[in-house]
Formats: sequence, structure tokens, C-alpha cells
Amino acid sequence: MADKRQRARVQGAWAGPSKTTASSLQVSRHSSENVAGAPWPLKEQTSADRRFVFENPTEVQRRIPEERIIDKEGFYEISNGPTGVSRLHLKPGFVDSKEADWMFEQLYMEIPWQQKSNIREDRSYQEPRLTAWYGDLPYTYSRTAMKANPHWHPLLTMLKDQIAEVTGYTFNSLLCNLYRNGKDSIDWHSDDEPSLGQKPIIASLSFGETRIFEMRKKPPPEEKGDYAYAERIRIPLNHGCLLVMEGETQKDWQHRVPKEYHDRNPRINLTFRTIYPEARWN
Repeated sequence: MADKRQRARVQGAWAGPSKTTASSLQVSRHSSENVAGAPWPLKEQTSADRRFVFENPTEVQRRIPEERIIDKEGFYEISNGPTGVSRLHLKPGFVDSKEADWMFEQLYMEIPWQQKSNIREDRSYQEPRLTAWYGDLPYTYSRTAMKANPHWHPLLTMLKDQIAEVTGYTFNSLLCNLYRNGKDSIDWHSDDEPSLGQKPIIASLSFGETRIFEMRKKPPPEEKGDYAYAERIRIPLNHGCLLVMEGETQKDWQHRVPKEYHDRNPRINLTFRTIYPEARWN
């Protein structure tokens, strides 16, 4: 009898699922569905859906702007930015070819050409061209000054008056440049010395050999002086050609006449400008 009771207890302990156990399974089955009745995604599916896929970041590709060539008569707005508008006025044939021939010979022989010394990085060097300065006030650039020559050559006075009549701008000073050959040049710079005022206007008249006048736009501050993507302009300045730079050109652009490594005849360039006492702009 004791053996029967022992067997009954053992069988009862391992009997089929009780009502409570079946109910728990039913609840467990229903708990795998969300409130809308749809089954929750399995753990494996969730991991697959959230898998992270690495992609290389898209690089912003910058292109070097195509160089612009200006060789036709007209007015050109070359930039319009926060500082204002930069403009050029190009007038080929401002001086007739035959007259220009005679003027070149007169200026070449009668201007008191000299080679100016400049200072760069505390070292003195001679400019690779000859110059002469006319005006009532001296002109300082590259840390050295040019003495004023108030006695204008009559031909220079006539040209100054003709330019004033055509452009409406008057000038009181003149920097004359003589490029003796293709090796003579002037490097990148802006005519923005304090003595030239807030918005310098430069009227450049050329005689003799055609030379390329290059311009490049100054980069924004975040470029840290990198001109790799700067806008660029090329202008062939030929015999008797007049180029006027106005507006914000000297603030927003640089210009140069580069060396040319082949035979070039002499070229004379007259750059008319207005000089103010520097104290006025300090």
C-alpha cells in the first residue's frame, strides 16, 4: 500500500500539463503579437534590418575656372561681390597706329628711364624693367619711394588730357614702364597703396610690343591665400591700346605682366593715376 501511494505521488508530479501551464502557454503565444495583431519581427530579422553599411563620403569636386580672354572693345564687369563691382574698360586703337609709332619713339628716347630698387624679405633687388615717375608727390611701393618729377613731358600731358576727355577721369600722376624685352616683367600685385585712395582708378596706355596682361581674383579668407581655384583673365595689350581699371578692381584682383621666354621687342606702358597725401588715409 505504501508502494502504491509512492508511485501515485511520482506519477502526479510528472503528469501532463496542468490548466495553469496551458493557460501560461496561451498567454505566451498571444504575447508574440503586437497590439495591432501583427507578429513582432524576429530577433534575426531585426538585426538584418538594422545592419550598418559603410559608404565613402561624397567628395565635393572643385574645378579650376576656365581662363577668360578679353580682347574686344567694351566695358566688362569682371566681379560683383561684398566689396562692390570690379570693372574694366578696354579700348584697342585708342591711339592710331601711325601716331603710336611716333609716340613710342619719342617716349623711348626722351623719358629719363631708371631701374628702381625694391625690398622684399629684407633684401634689396632691382626691378626687371625701367621706370619713371611724374607728379607733384613721391610714390612709395615695395618699401622704397620714387622721387616726384613735376616737369611733365609735353606728350605725356597731351595723352593725360585725351584720356580724361574720353573716360571722364582726371589724373595727377603717372608711372611709366619700359619692358626692354620678354624677360622684363612685373609680378603679381595690386595698385592699392594708401596714397592711391579708397578706390584707385588706373588708366593703362600701351605702345610697342604686345604683351599679355594677366589678372587673378583674390581668394576668400577661408582659402588662406590659395589661388589654385581663382578666376583668371588674360588681356593682350597691343600698340595704342587703353585699359582702364576701376571700381573695386584693386581691392579684389591682382595683375601682372609675366616673363616671356622668346624674343620680344620693347614695350612702353603708361599708367595714369591719382595720388593723395598718405596722411589723409591713415
